[in-house]
Amino acid sequence: MKKALGLSKGKKKKDAEPAPAVSSSLEPRRGQEFKTLDEFDILETLGTGTFGRVRLVKHKATGKFYALKALKKSEVIRLKQVEHIRSEKDILSRIDHAFIVHLFATFVDDTSLYMLMEYVAGGEIFSHLRERGRFSTDTSRFYAASIISAIQYLHTKDIIYRDLKPENLLLDYRGFLKVTDFGFAKVVTDRTWTLCGTPEYLAPEIIQSKGHGKSADWWALGILIYEMLAGYPPFYDENPFGIYQKILANKLEFPRHFDVHAKDLVKKLLQSDRTKRLGCLKNGAEDIKKHKWFKGYDWVSLNQQAQQPPIVPNVKGEGDTQNFDKYPDSIDDPNAPKVDPEKAEQLFKDFAPL
Repeated sequence: MKKALGLSKGKKKKDAEPAPAVSSSLEPRRGQEFKTLDEFDILETLGTGTFGRVRLVKHKATGKFYALKALKKSEVIRLKQVEHIRSEKDILSRIDHAFIVHLFATFVDDTSLYMLMEYVAGGEIFSHLRERGRFSTDTSRFYAASIISAIQYLHTKDIIYRDLKPENLLLDYRGFLKVTDFGFAKVVTDRTWTLCGTPEYLAPEIIQSKGHGKSADWWALGILIYEMLAGYPPFYDENPFGIYQKILANKLEFPRHFDVHAKDLVKKLLQSDRTKRLGCLKNGAEDIKKHKWFKGYDWVSLNQQAQQPPIVPNVKGEGDTQNFDKYPDSIDDPNAPKVDPEKAEQLFKDFAPL
């Protein structure tokens, strides 16, 4: 599935295939309130992907809108993605942060798995960045700070995200950021060796199969800050192998409008040696937050969502879908492979309501 909820404007960058991730040992979130899909009206499609689609749904009793991610069991099994889908659900059900999309409930029926997600109506950072060409320093700093807050939170729980890119960052109706799509996220206490992510954002240690951990997320942050300020990523080629070569060569060229502190921050995040990379030193993410590019930044008011976001999306109401492409309704394939009920029940037993 392309995204945990809003899949607007089509796929832009091709992801590497994820490998199964282990289940976390984090404390589950309490207070889930939804029991069955019958509580919802199923509305239009927000996006489609390999395993199924995401649809806007409306809770009948309250009138509130949500995004329902539906995954076909047969495709999940055929593509050997059972463990990583279970891991995605497991991680999302155990985290709670203002800048991370919220999972409210999971369901299962004879054909599909379902994740009931927060509906984030403002569209992707990707779309807003392409409309503007590039972001101002203040706009880039606001969204970079939001990402740092989210990633730092995940890292305190030994979760590495591994898919940081503009397509996976949504804006709510106010303009605050939400990280989505946890398909590559994994609980890792030390290092993992899986090649996964999106080529433009992969850290050198991932490409070289040296094993990677939290350091890979801070590298991707450096790529993203550069892209927000420049309008394009620092390492690009027509094919992934060419991108990998440029990442390993690490020859950074900055547009003239980059200020000295932005250059310094990006260089320190895009340090090929992960042991010297900003964010990976003794003080962790605090070193990034104390960098001169963030001098005087009010991190407390950001986390309280007390700041005015620099971008306010055009959203006319809670269920407005204008920031997402239009898709035809799904048609079930009568020739689709069947799933053995007993096997499916065993594989997906943890998708019963949370």
